[in-house]
Amino acid sequence: MNPLLRAACASFAACVASIASAKAVFPDIPEQINPSAKYVFYSHGYIVEGDNETPIHKRWGKYDFPAIKQALSDDAYTLIAEHRPKGVAPDAYTKTLVSKVHKLLDAGVSASNITLVGFSRGGALTIMASDALKNDAIHYVVLAGCAGLIKSKTEIQLYGKVLSVYETSDQVGSCDFVKARSANLKSFTELSISTGKEHGAFYLPRDEWLKPVKSWILNH
Repeated sequence: MNPLLRAACASFAACVASIASAKAVFPDIPEQINPSAKYVFYSHGYIVEGDNETPIHKRWGKYDFPAIKQALSDDAYTLIAEHRPKGVAPDAYTKTLVSKVHKLLDAGVSASNITLVGFSRGGALTIMASDALKNDAIHYVVLAGCAGLIKSKTEIQLYGKVLSVYETSDQVGSCDFVKARSANLKSFTELSISTGKEHGAFYLPRDEWLKPVKSWILNH
């Protein structure tokens, strides 16, 4: 075979293999909802709001939203990760997120097969959605999300089964204060990681947070 043709074929085969191995990630609820399937929402941090999926923070570097989506995706569930518009109000987007969850529930998806994951502003949105849904069968993962917004909204509570992960070098720490005011929690697990990357620990799909989060999702 001609060397150029052989190289082209090899490259094409690699592309096909890459596409075949990629997990499905949706920006919104799929048109076809499988009532027996598992669904996971990922809400990104504030810095990603707008048009840029890979913004650069002057201290913490690149937030790689596409890489996080791909790493968080799995054959065992459908991942939904919307790129929020710039300037969207937290209360308004919480209503949007809650409506998406209700759409799944109305289609027959079990509440126990729904998980909401959020980092930073996305973590706050996840907590606010939990408070609005008040469904103790839904699962929630909060990544460095218990900061000023949640501290100021003292009426906000968590429901269901919750995993909290925070970075020890980050100013945004434990979610214990939210746990303390949440009387309807089914379970609460909190993990700390120590990468030295501060808030930027969650800007990339680092194993320190990604592995325990995926394991928790798959086992709940």
